[in-house]
Amino acid sequence: MTQEKMQIGEISKPRFEYRTFGQNFDKAHFRMARLSAPIPEKVWERHSDEIYIISRTNDINNTKIRDGKMDIKTYVQTVDGLEQWNPLMKGEFPIKAEVLVNEVFPAFMVEMPVLENDIITYEEFIEMIRQHPDLAAVKVHKQRLGYMVNNSICEFGEVLINGAKIVTINSESTEVDDILKTVKDVGLEGVENINYLQAIKRVIGMIDKPLAN
Repeated sequence: MTQEKMQIGEISKPRFEYRTFGQNFDKAHFRMARLSAPIPEKVWERHSDEIYIISRTNDINNTKIRDGKMDIKTYVQTVDGLEQWNPLMKGEFPIKAEVLVNEVFPAFMVEMPVLENDIITYEEFIEMIRQHPDLAAVKVHKQRLGYMVNNSICEFGEVLINGAKIVTINSESTEVDDILKTVKDVGLEGVENINYLQAIKRVIGMIDKPLAN
């Protein structure tokens, strides 16, 4: 079978991912940058502002909002310590109440609040989240530097989680072996694989556990 050639910024079949978060990955970042193949200029550096909806009772559905659009991914499986996530739903504000009832809140795995309108605006939705005892709307700013190592899509990023600055580094691909080789080559073997849901929960205190360093 021919191995798929990864393209940064393009949709492929569902990828596996290694990612970790902490205070300092300078050595791994240096090696990642040196080992990287040339990449398109448009992904040299990217910035984004997002809202992650964090649920105290859910670790398998990852929900974020960017530019008024909601994106939910769901956990599929772990292979050799690498997680695979698939799209679950996409929505845009204003959003129909029936979508919140049938798709969004079931993904949060929490009690459904009372909806008074058939159409819910972004502002109404965020206020609903803030009022819910088991949910949190967390502001996340990302500055991401893109790379390509061993045909895996990589990045190093500085992340602000409700203003708290941490760093992240990752490798993702449809091919597990390419990621594992990249993790070894940049010196991250043995460093905990932490996804965005877990990292945010640790930073905001929803989970009493430190980051990787």
